[in-house]
Amino acid sequence: MYSLHKITVSVLFVFLSSVASGGDTYIIPAGAAGSGMASVCIMKDGFWSFFHNQALLSENRSLSAGINYENRFNISELGTRTAGIVIPAGGTSLGIVYSHFGYNNFRRVTGGLSCGMDLSENIAAGLQVDYFSEKTSGEYKNRQSITFEAGLLIHPKENISIGIHIFNPVPNSLRKTFLPTVLRTGAGIELSSVLFAGAEAEISSGKKLILRTGFEYEAFKKFRLRGGFSTENTSFCFGLGYLMKSLQLDLGFATHEKLGVTSSASLVFKIR
Repeated sequence: MYSLHKITVSVLFVFLSSVASGGDTYIIPAGAAGSGMASVCIMKDGFWSFFHNQALLSENRSLSAGINYENRFNISELGTRTAGIVIPAGGTSLGIVYSHFGYNNFRRVTGGLSCGMDLSENIAAGLQVDYFSEKTSGEYKNRQSITFEAGLLIHPKENISIGIHIFNPVPNSLRKTFLPTVLRTGAGIELSSVLFAGAEAEISSGKKLILRTGFEYEAFKKFRLRGGFSTENTSFCFGLGYLMKSLQLDLGFATHEKLGVTSSASLVFKIR
């Protein structure tokens, strides 16, 4: 018999993860760089941004790999471990991502395969196929789901970028398990060679509209400061990053009005 205590703990962790997420829990973390900017990333070039708007893959010209760990409120059971690799291939780029959330009694594994390419001089598009596996100890059934997501990237001017992304544009009537549909739109501008600012709006099935703003400032050579705000859970965000020749290290912190701070750490390796 599955104990009442384990059921209660599992439900509690699922609840905490959903109220704490920067957006929907089925979408992988935005990496520490994105976390420091309140997850404003669907229009900004960056390793983890590639998996939030696959059209950004079109701007990648380097073979690279990354790992990220997100620690929600210093609770190890709510940790998310993510790894990815991006592979340039001629006129397009490919991406592979794997993410693990949870602990022994409740865990969700996510896998994705993506590609992105230029459609014209100022427009790019991308697509990703996703697989989800949820496992719960005891008498509950395990669940598997497959869906896709797609994005567009538009450059109306050289220093302005617009991102549009949709996750799971598939009616739930066609599947056995529920997956939310999430639509994100945003715009960013390079105000100077060292300062970027952006804003996003997100709407998800059954949830209120979320607004986000964020910035990135290169305070010193190779050293970046980031900040942001999200209306979800009245979250203020802060982050920093250091870029070396072939290694990028990022740290990000996001507050929650009641539950505390979520911290993130990322390493991105430029292989060639």
